[in-house]
Amino acid sequence: MTMTTASLNGRAHTGGVTDDDIDPAAKPTRRTFTAEYKAEILAEYDRWPKGSDERGAILRREGLYSSHISEWRKQAEAGAREGLARKSKKRRSREEIELDQLRAKNARLEAELERTKLALEITGKAHALLEKLSESADTDPRWKP
Repeated sequence: MTMTTASLNGRAHTGGVTDDDIDPAAKPTRRTFTAEYKAEILAEYDRWPKGSDERGAILRREGLYSSHISEWRKQAEAGAREGLARKSKKRRSREEIELDQLRAKNARLEAELERTKLALEITGKAHALLEKLSESADTDPRWKP
């Protein structure tokens, strides 16, 4: 079943879009390369002289860009096999995520509390000033009707 973006958006607002409606082949996925693959390609690429057509052929055959080669070379120089390995993100547990969210909420509430205290202090000072002004004002009217 082929669906347009408009029909998917319309069904999304009504809650009618399911995972079956979305084609998994349409979702792009990032390729990952093992350290061994990177080392093999680098070695094969470096066997050919700079500017040779064979280097371009390797890139086309593997579906790579020259930026892959330069990045892999930097990684290799930085740390041999360790540099060629894919850098993985550390997965945080639900507790760590919740703890970070609670810390952020706490900081936000503390800032709001400080603003509220400051506003109350200013309001109190304004009230005291107005009270002093009203006490010091003349009680006799200047003109009599």
